[in-house]
Amino acid sequence: MRELAVQLEQRAASDPDGLAVIDASGEHTWGEIVATARELAAAMEDSLQGAPTVLLQADNTWRTLAAVVAVGMRGGLVAVVSRHATSGECRLALEDVRPDAVVASVETVEHWALVDAEFPAACPVLHGWTLRSRPGRTGGVERWEGGVAIAMTSGSTGRPKCVVQSESALRYAGAATIDAVGLLPGDPVAALVPLSSVAALCFGLYLPAMLGGPQVCLDGWKPEAAVEVMERHQVAWTMLVPTMALQLSLVPGSDGTLRAMRAMTVGGGPMSAAALERAERSLGTRFLRVFGMSECLGHTTSLPSDDVATRLGSDGRPFPGTEVRIAGPDGRPVAGAEVGHAQVRGPSLFVGYARDGRPQPPALTGDGFLTTGDLARVNADGTLNILGREKQIIIRGGRNIDINEVEAAVAALPDIAQVCVVPVPDEMLGERAAALVVAGTRQTLDDVRAGLDAAGVPKFKWPEFVIQVSDLPQNRVGKLNRSEAISLARRLTGAPTPPDEESP
Repeated sequence: MRELAVQLEQRAASDPDGLAVIDASGEHTWGEIVATARELAAAMEDSLQGAPTVLLQADNTWRTLAAVVAVGMRGGLVAVVSRHATSGECRLALEDVRPDAVVASVETVEHWALVDAEFPAACPVLHGWTLRSRPGRTGGVERWEGGVAIAMTSGSTGRPKCVVQSESALRYAGAATIDAVGLLPGDPVAALVPLSSVAALCFGLYLPAMLGGPQVCLDGWKPEAAVEVMERHQVAWTMLVPTMALQLSLVPGSDGTLRAMRAMTVGGGPMSAAALERAERSLGTRFLRVFGMSECLGHTTSLPSDDVATRLGSDGRPFPGTEVRIAGPDGRPVAGAEVGHAQVRGPSLFVGYARDGRPQPPALTGDGFLTTGDLARVNADGTLNILGREKQIIIRGGRNIDINEVEAAVAALPDIAQVCVVPVPDEMLGERAAALVVAGTRQTLDDVRAGLDAAGVPKFKWPEFVIQVSDLPQNRVGKLNRSEAISLARRLTGAPTPPDEESP
């Protein structure tokens, strides 16, 4: 983060009273952020010899920016972790990152169950937080092979992967987004997604710092608060997962509240063009669909100048300098609009996964492409459509029901903002389809089936349960948690637990 630190030190010298961060504690200037960062950098220098690797509690507050800048001043690497991470998750991060120091609140240090013997030196920093370190020479940052930031991936099963990204990747993705959206120096940008992910760190912290406008923070997702804070501070842009973006339109009195926004970027989950169009009309802004991943930040986007069908019906085009191609089962690129496996190559490709204190190189094709694990197609106009991680199927009485197809059909119905279709077990048919819906009006099974009938959806694809909920299950960064949705549907429908999932 050295480049960002240099940039912000220069800004603090020329505009010390400029607004840098707005959070729950108030307004914070560039001069304050940099002064606090220097204090933290000095504290690290007192106990550590060499550039440090620092595990940081990443809250959506001024402290995260100040700590990132401090690590940059020391030429180090920052690994961001949520304060809500369990002690077990923190232990995995410690094993993978092997940090020289930890910066967090005293309460979080206790919650993470950090052992005093591991980080014996303690120093108060950041107005009430603590720096815990291993005094002496650091492990150096050469071991990270150009990486400056690490975050755990979300929503995966098994051991979370710690993605290592370079500063050049962060700057490239941030600059490409600024150009695509048409943001101007000084524009306010909202950081509403937890800054403990690589994407949020890039687009919610690094991008506004590059741009020179205030980072408007919300520490904890509340749709009502998000609408209020973006309207009050005239936010020009933010990035949200679709679940969050659609929730904004359901806030009472939110009609037209986001007219000041140039656009809102949405990505990271299933999207319905019809639901997005209804929501953006209600809010008074424009949504830009994108596709990206922690391993290759924000590598496609639609543009504000695109027509509605392109903006909301596709995942946009690759950033300048990024290549996306579709490969068949044999790994060879396919022609035309054939569906295949998405592969990407470009300047925001990650360094690797952290394992035992160094990056494990990514598995690339012979010509340097990363296989994303997503099914996709490239349209005739050059736009991309992501079609899901894999074909999700409900098998009902021997007939296959495409979950993505049914979700799209239900989401297109009037008044339905979000939908998640999941299988529930059935002793006779094997599986039945249940639809969890978030809607502005009461929705019954008969209502949904009547709408699907009118839309020409074959009867065998209709859900057999419709469950109206206030929110769909989400993980920490607001993405749909499909496994929790399945569990919720089973409980609410009274479906039996499959034998292979019963407790012994």
